[in-house]
Amino acid sequence: MTTPPTLPRLLAANGRTLADHHKRFGALPTIDGAELIAAIDAAGLTGRGGAGFPTALKMAAVTGLKPVVVGNAAEGEPLSRKDAMLLKRAPHLVLDGLEAAATAVNADKVYLYLHPDAVPSATKALDESRAAGQDSHRIALVEAPDKFVAGEESAAIQRIEGGPALPRDRVVIAAVSGVRGRPTLVNNVETLAHIGLIARYGADWFRSIGDSDDPGTMLVTLSGAVDHHGVVEVPTGTLLTDLIEHHGGTDARNVSAILVGGYHGTWLPASTFGGTRLSRPGLKELGATPGAGIVHALGTTECGLARTAEIAGYLGDESARQCGPCLKGLPRLAELVDELAFGRANDPLVKEIRRMTRLVDGRGACRHPDGTARFVRSALRAFAADIEAHHRGRCTAADVLVHESGPRDPRRGR
Repeated sequence: MTTPPTLPRLLAANGRTLADHHKRFGALPTIDGAELIAAIDAAGLTGRGGAGFPTALKMAAVTGLKPVVVGNAAEGEPLSRKDAMLLKRAPHLVLDGLEAAATAVNADKVYLYLHPDAVPSATKALDESRAAGQDSHRIALVEAPDKFVAGEESAAIQRIEGGPALPRDRVVIAAVSGVRGRPTLVNNVETLAHIGLIARYGADWFRSIGDSDDPGTMLVTLSGAVDHHGVVEVPTGTLLTDLIEHHGGTDARNVSAILVGGYHGTWLPASTFGGTRLSRPGLKELGATPGAGIVHALGTTECGLARTAEIAGYLGDESARQCGPCLKGLPRLAELVDELAFGRANDPLVKEIRRMTRLVDGRGACRHPDGTARFVRSALRAFAADIEAHHRGRCTAADVLVHESGPRDPRRGR
């Protein structure tokens, strides 16, 4: 067995070819399915796609005839780049994870569902694996459309079946009835890459770094008001200020808030994220989660309400338009948030926004309305001072009149 990597782990290989992969990690060992699931359980691996569900429980729930395994790299979230980067930098580790998971659940069909940007690197890696006789499950590539909701589990399943990549109102979990009615395991590709490493190095190695209650490493996409954008691999539990300063190359005092978890995530003002760690336990008290590993920084000269309005507008446009909360609720909510950011804020407007979030929350055919409502509610908390300033006709970001136009107005992104 090769020497276990310290940090980075997922990105430890010096190249992306199969030869580079084997030189660093060696071949994927043969491991009994029950033993692998037990090792994943002992490791405490949780999903890296957003929901954070325990991976071993998800795998153990897949029972029945002719199971299907899906590696999900649709990555429709505009602020995320980690899945595409992983498939470019370490594609064979993802394929290892797919093979290991498929073997563990005795899969009959295996798919890699991926964003168009990741197709070339995944295709090349799969061709290498097949040439070396390692693609025992005949993994099929399915291209996902570049849409926000395309990565939702039921949307991925519907696309693989040949339909549109839209979420379905499911009453039965995918582990029982997924692709063409078969029991189906859907895992994010980063989760699968971790499985490829746990199969080699075991649970104790995986738990030797990161938050003790949410162990391992994670890929984080940094963006916004930081000097260094991109994807980094860090231990879970890393301080948010360390991400901004060490990895982002920016003084945390120049950041007024951060959006954790992406467009369905949570705004955290600077007054709260000092000393906060990026893990599920670390963010729980703030009502946030790491989501798909996204940290987006807002600069002190940017208006948080304006950025929220921009994102809310995008989410309203990107809805599946299959139910009332998406078709009518989210566009109306976006209009209200836009009025809050660019009109004159007042208490009745804020109350109406809160009412609309309650109306759409939990009533959609998928979780898109829920995530949007959560995001907007977090903005009302994080930018309470901005709302009060807008009510007085000013903006805290640059102390300019709300109705003033010109190049210095931070609310319009100019």
